[in-house]
Amino acid sequence: MTVQIENEFLVATIAEDGAELISLKSKKNNIEYIWQGDPAFWGRHAPVLFPVVGRLKEDQYTYDNQTYPMSQHGFARDSLFEVVEHGAELVSLSLKSSKETKKVYPFDFELILSYELENENLVVNYQVENTGNDDMYFSIGGHPAFNVPLVEDLTFDDYYLSFSPKKSRTQIPLAGPFSDFEHKTLGQTNTSLDIRRELFKEDAIIFETKGLNTITIETDENPHSISLSYTDMPYVGIWSPYTQEAPFVCIEPWCGIADEVNATGNLVDKKGINKLAVSDIFKTHYTLTTK
Repeated sequence: MTVQIENEFLVATIAEDGAELISLKSKKNNIEYIWQGDPAFWGRHAPVLFPVVGRLKEDQYTYDNQTYPMSQHGFARDSLFEVVEHGAELVSLSLKSSKETKKVYPFDFELILSYELENENLVVNYQVENTGNDDMYFSIGGHPAFNVPLVEDLTFDDYYLSFSPKKSRTQIPLAGPFSDFEHKTLGQTNTSLDIRRELFKEDAIIFETKGLNTITIETDENPHSISLSYTDMPYVGIWSPYTQEAPFVCIEPWCGIADEVNATGNLVDKKGINKLAVSDIFKTHYTLTTK
């Protein structure tokens, strides 16, 4: 099942499976901004990453002397959410802890994804509530994929990434699927980056981010673009599958990151983990701006 919201500028479609944004389409020019999930390249659109971001060592972690299995990016993207609010320009979907989630994640929680249209923007809100009796540990993030090119008659290589503010950011390399903080470098995000297949030769490119950040996929050949903006999400990954001619690029803002190369496996000690006290609520969001 899917739900739609719309205003005079945009129509957004969200799947109840995974609370995943599967379409963001312009009414003015009929441009589809979201990758349509061709399984020949990658069958998803914009999965929700929770309660982990990235890969865990041996696809497992320990908490309170117990070991739990957990697949890459967690289980929310494969879970059925319940629509709890649906207006013309806003929809909210909820996922609560259950017997099934407790098999892999021992915390009580409610995760709410809200999508709200504001003129030519879509705001994606995350809310995590600790409904249990102990501190809760989690990561959360987005993984939206955008069509590149956005319009016919252009190619993947016609586009580039621009960053605001224009400044260098710390880049975290990957060693296999794991974060290699020991070999972090200074990424050249003070200038635009041409979108080329070779950019993703080592998988995603990952930057540490602070404060307000905007990353835009754009071209000098056409006025249409898509921007992703957020505040105080400490990491962002940018990814497209290398060697394949996949016509999309993901911009992924994260509150969390894949296990470090030398991770202990203890969830409490995990790099980038968020700690949420009993009854507390964590909120963050990102905004998609269409042009």
